[in-house]
Amino acid sequence: PRFPAMASDSGDRHATLKRCLGVLRDARNDSEQFAALLLVTKAVRAGEVDAKTRRQIFDSIGFTFPTRLLTSRQPPAGCPPHTFRALGLTLLACFCTDPELAGHSQILNKIPTFNDILLSPCDPDSTSMLDDVYQCLSAVLATARGPRELVTKGTVSALCQAYLNGGHGSDRALTLLVGLLAIAEAKCWQRDAPQLLAVLSKLSGDFLKAEDMTKFELCEVLPHFIPLSPPLTESSQGSECLCRLHKGLADILGSKLSQSQRDPALRLAASLVQACGAEWIPAGSAGSKFLALLVNLACVEVRLTLEEPDPVEVEGKKEVVTACYVLMEMGIQECLREENPLLENVQKMQLMRIMEEAFGAVIFYLRQVKQEELQDPFIFASVRVLGAWMAEETSSLKEEICELLPFLVDYARKLFKEGSPAVSLPQAELASTEGSALPQDALRFLLPGFCHLTAEDRPRDILISKGAPALLCEYFLQQWEVLTSESTAPAPLTSSEMSLQTMCGVFLNLVVTAPDLVRRDKTFSSLMDVLLKSLPLLLPQKHHLVLAANIATLGLMMARILEGSAALQGTQAAKEFFGAAIHFLSQAHVAQADPSSDGLAVAVSPAYESAWDDIGELWFLGMQALAGCIPRFPWLPHAALQARCLQGLSQLLSRVAPASVDFELVTAFQAVLVELARASEQCKDVILSHQGLEWANLYGMAALEQCLAEQ
Repeated sequence: PRFPAMASDSGDRHATLKRCLGVLRDARNDSEQFAALLLVTKAVRAGEVDAKTRRQIFDSIGFTFPTRLLTSRQPPAGCPPHTFRALGLTLLACFCTDPELAGHSQILNKIPTFNDILLSPCDPDSTSMLDDVYQCLSAVLATARGPRELVTKGTVSALCQAYLNGGHGSDRALTLLVGLLAIAEAKCWQRDAPQLLAVLSKLSGDFLKAEDMTKFELCEVLPHFIPLSPPLTESSQGSECLCRLHKGLADILGSKLSQSQRDPALRLAASLVQACGAEWIPAGSAGSKFLALLVNLACVEVRLTLEEPDPVEVEGKKEVVTACYVLMEMGIQECLREENPLLENVQKMQLMRIMEEAFGAVIFYLRQVKQEELQDPFIFASVRVLGAWMAEETSSLKEEICELLPFLVDYARKLFKEGSPAVSLPQAELASTEGSALPQDALRFLLPGFCHLTAEDRPRDILISKGAPALLCEYFLQQWEVLTSESTAPAPLTSSEMSLQTMCGVFLNLVVTAPDLVRRDKTFSSLMDVLLKSLPLLLPQKHHLVLAANIATLGLMMARILEGSAALQGTQAAKEFFGAAIHFLSQAHVAQADPSSDGLAVAVSPAYESAWDDIGELWFLGMQALAGCIPRFPWLPHAALQARCLQGLSQLLSRVAPASVDFELVTAFQAVLVELARASEQCKDVILSHQGLEWANLYGMAALEQCLAEQ
């Protein structure tokens, strides 16, 4: 059909467009409508449509007309087969420049059509269709519902294929994939891991082969395609990608580089460490040199940026310094690794010295932080990495860390108070793993360091003076609520459970070294109430055995100090706690066949065996604490009788060979038995009725023998 040329003058163009819109609305036949439509789409393609006119076009034709065009299979005479489809896409691309329309269900339900066009063979006449599709998809991605719809409707797979095919617009396919992965990484990999791995395979191959600036440009793109999930280490294709990335990075970092070239390489290395730890670095001399170089470069970058901090310079370097922190954390772990270490001992010692200097710079930087900067995620990253150092390296930088402790406690308190209430925080379904909306938990990363520091006088005094015990008690309550709101099914150790275990260590240090504080500070009475209630709930769940051991031992040791507390005066909660604690302690050992003789030997019970490295010391402390509690609580011997622990222990010691029970174990058993026999005639009678005098003599338990012999 013939139609008038678009006028050159802006006012005339708008008048012509207006007339065409009227024709579109009132057309008597397809020929008139089509002529007007061509003129409108020509104006749209020329970019001559402002927001007001775009809205007029939409008001005139809505979604119905473009939808008809997309599905029409009969083009006008003399036109290419895809003419109607192309016109429909141009109109939709025009509508999508309005964010409100881009998120409309009529656009979202066209996503499968967009995917089909991406995957269709592209001839020179249909490139504009692809451009329109990419425009629509980009607009959809920017809407609230868009990313979820794109992932669930198969766009990730279509974009991967479009990129791998290398046709028109493949660079835009890659840009869209980067955008989708930034918003919905976990869901993308969950649905389309093979296709994304294929893209990573191509990118890593290009990265290894590139000899020009492309290599550094790929450093910026590649981190988006490295998943925080198993596909990389669990498939041969993933392992090949890692191998290529290692070789490519070794080429880069072994060369003389400008800052703009080195920074993307360090960020790529950090993203690999976050995904795979050090698994992507091969064993052997080349791997150990590469790892040492990586950590060395990271430490140099941190010192250069933070030792003499220029606020403007630091601001521009925060992203790369945060990547360096990831590499330094790996350095700490690798320096401590004893099994199949990547580093030799000499390298470890050198790296620890270099890292000490870098952590000195981190401390120096944190001491300059102003109150108004505390919300900066970079401060959180700096505190987190320092927490990793404090957790492992307790002898160096001690003076500097002591001086920084007041800041660390205040900072952790501020974040904790501003965080959300104690609920298990569900991630938004498509949120990235480090959702910026979630409260940042600094205490979680500082706890291991605090555990070491509370064992030493000066740092412990600083922590107490800054109110750390009260803060940790509040945090304990919050983490306990989080843990109890999680699934009761056996699962890998959660951060809540790990934090609770570490806090028990901190509180045990305070109980041993500062009993007066425990006695006078109401914080510990509140903590005792929580411990009394929590142990009976935990103990039946075998996968919480290590935490139960921590809580049982801490509760018993605190009970000795807080003996006057109303909560411990034979209340139901106290009886249930001590019943659970006695059960935990009495079930730890069994008699089993001794391979070296025909008799039986004492052994750690099968239920405790896998955790014994973590709970063995706590068990001995718990036995000692229980012995100390018995004379303080007159109702406790009755609890022991109810638990039938005396009968169980008597039978165990009667059956096994005395040589199989080491001196430390004999001492632990004797301490509890003596106190029970002294406190209760009934307990004494039970021991005597189970040949107590005989086996007390057999095991050299002189104090028990004497007690049992007394009238």
